[in-house]
Amino acid sequence: MNLKHLLKEKRSRIVKKWCDAVLSTYPEQGQKFFRKQKDAIANPVGRRIVEGIESLYDELVDEADSRKISKFLDDIVRVRAVQDFSPSGAVSFIFKLKQIIKDEIARDILQNGISKEWSAFETRLDGLALLCFDVYSECRQKLFDIRVNEIRNQSHKLLKMAGLAYDLPDDYESPGGDVKLKEDEVENG
Repeated sequence: MNLKHLLKEKRSRIVKKWCDAVLSTYPEQGQKFFRKQKDAIANPVGRRIVEGIESLYDELVDEADSRKISKFLDDIVRVRAVQDFSPSGAVSFIFKLKQIIKDEIARDILQNGISKEWSAFETRLDGLALLCFDVYSECRQKLFDIRVNEIRNQSHKLLKMAGLAYDLPDDYESPGGDVKLKEDEVENG
């Protein structure tokens, strides 16, 4: 019996434990709601996490390409990036999978002599953790960009209301050819 077969055979137990481990990182009220409410419309966060974990596990076991895996990681991490998790807390669910699989199949690995396959799979999991952190960083950067743009827009609106700034017409051409510089000069002083 090879590792891939073992992982597919024990899929339901591993995925359930992994989902439970991820959901346990939320406050108790959230955990109860995520586990109890199965309707995707009423519980989009819980549904996205569960479906993302199931799909991610299947693609990981089937050795899918990184684009597919990135999409499923993005589904999970995007939710966690906007919540109150530290970076390590947001991506820790990958490491939980590693431990869950070890707990489930350690004896089988030794009995079936598939330690080389396990070592290669562990390396893939480590790569997945790095990819997960990249996805998390991208999501956080997007959030930061949105916040900066919102603050910039609000500041500009306040300056306009105070009569300290105005919008230049779309067809305005700066004498130096740099409209952006002219707008910055007007806004800053």
